[in-house]
Amino acid sequence: MSEYRRVDLNQVGEVTVVRLRDYKIVEEVAIQEFGQELFHLVEVENRGKLLVNFSTVEFLSSAALGKLITLDKKVKAHGGLLKLSNIRPEIYKVFEITKLNRLFDIKKDEAEALLAF
Repeated sequence: MSEYRRVDLNQVGEVTVVRLRDYKIVEEVAIQEFGQELFHLVEVENRGKLLVNFSTVEFLSSAALGKLITLDKKVKAHGGLLKLSNIRPEIYKVFEITKLNRLFDIKKDEAEALLAF
């Protein structure tokens, strides 16, 4: 899977920075592709340090949150680290309400997240 449709990748040292292309992650097909691409990074490409940058995302469905939870489990199962950054305040509230802000290591911006690895 060398061509990614839903994410852009940038390697910063050992960290793979994943920037999401969609500003709304709500359609089932998009969510499935988003999940497959993220899981591929961990399971096939063995990328152990992932930073998912949400700077472009304005809306995230509960199904997309489910993919992130699965991604977190896969990363941990492979002995890796996952961090999230640049989450808009209105989306962060959803993380707080669902207590996912306790599950995920969420940083204010990409620079802060990269320093935390």
